[in-house]
Amino acid sequence: MDVKIQESWKSALSAEFDKDYFIKLTDFVRGEYLAGKKIYPAARNIFNAFNLCPVDSVQVVIIGQDPYHEPGQAMGLCFSVPDGVTIPPSLVNIYKEINDDLGRPSSTHGDLTHWAEQGVLLLNSTLTVQAHLAASHAGRGWEQFTDAVINVLRQKNHIVYMLWGSYAQKKAALVDASQNLVLKSVHPSPLSAYRGFFGCKHFSKANEYLIANGKTPIDW
Repeated sequence: MDVKIQESWKSALSAEFDKDYFIKLTDFVRGEYLAGKKIYPAARNIFNAFNLCPVDSVQVVIIGQDPYHEPGQAMGLCFSVPDGVTIPPSLVNIYKEINDDLGRPSSTHGDLTHWAEQGVLLLNSTLTVQAHLAASHAGRGWEQFTDAVINVLRQKNHIVYMLWGSYAQKKAALVDASQNLVLKSVHPSPLSAYRGFFGCKHFSKANEYLIANGKTPIDW
């Protein structure tokens, strides 16, 4: 398995890699791939969010649940799909809110790499999934690992956390809301977006906060 994590994260999370839960998690995930099961994303992309967004670059954190579980979609960034893949419904709604909030035309593709490269950590709570089986790798240890990621970021201030839906909002307990901006709404899924995601203006609020704290706004 070709699995690598960017050096600053590797150093910051080094204590996790030796813990019993992570060793069991690694054995489980490796076993799933080696058993010939279809696991998403490709092994090289499991830590894509970290590889594109080093610790010191993080300005915004967006938290998803687990990777897309249909072929060709998952790329290690929450809500993102490779260019050329149909834009998923939740991301369509995210783009609609950006358009309404900032007056920006919607992107014609679903690849959010350009967000990650500007300091948006696109973090799923669970980093792998079996094909066609949503949440199939939940409860295996990834959630503890991604809690540790948020704890690493506690050492930094003035980060914007966008927590959409009850699952993402569980991570709010790990964030010091007095030193960071925590933005909450319902999930952008078509099932819930009309109950408060549309009109939340999270993207303009994030940029206003970043500018007010001497940081570069995100080109959404």
